[in-house]
Amino acid sequence: MKKITIILLSLTFTATQAQIRDFSEKGNGLVNLERHQFTINLLGPGIRYELGLFKNVSASTSFTPAFARYQEGYALGYAWHTRIRYYHNFQERLDINKNVVGNSANYIGPARSVFWEPVQFVDNISDGNIDYAFAFYGGVYGIQRTNRKGFNINAEVGYGYFDSKTLDSGHGFLLNVNFGWVAAKRKSRKPTFD
Repeated sequence: MKKITIILLSLTFTATQAQIRDFSEKGNGLVNLERHQFTINLLGPGIRYELGLFKNVSASTSFTPAFARYQEGYALGYAWHTRIRYYHNFQERLDINKNVVGNSANYIGPARSVFWEPVQFVDNISDGNIDYAFAFYGGVYGIQRTNRKGFNINAEVGYGYFDSKTLDSGHGFLLNVNFGWVAAKRKSRKPTFD
């Protein structure tokens, strides 16, 4: 009985390790994804940091301008954004010989953005309340492209729920477009031979 248990445990362990290796695609699993990407936005100055988590998935945070529109009105100004991005077309871009440097791909994922009244350029939702804040919780679809010299464009649109303690809550959309420069060293896409 002990021999059967040991054999089953070792087979389970071996199968699990094979699946993990297959899932992670060599080493740390970030074949096409940049491990760390720090971007300085040029229009509407701001910053963004993106951390590659595992195959095609990253987490990002940024402080950049954005546009939000929901039942209460609209706001255009700075917001703190957090995202989990799933890049869904790395392989398709590689198959047609397109650039994937700097996480150049399309993505989808859950999003949160927080807007504060003092850092808004223009809005029509204050209703006399000078200290409002609201948060967007929803999904976004985005396109990110980085050329080989590091210039970056990121555009995303999303729909979701807007929540606020000082304003009425509701649903609406979010638009975020940024032009910037990736300050970190990008992965080399030239093959290496061991």
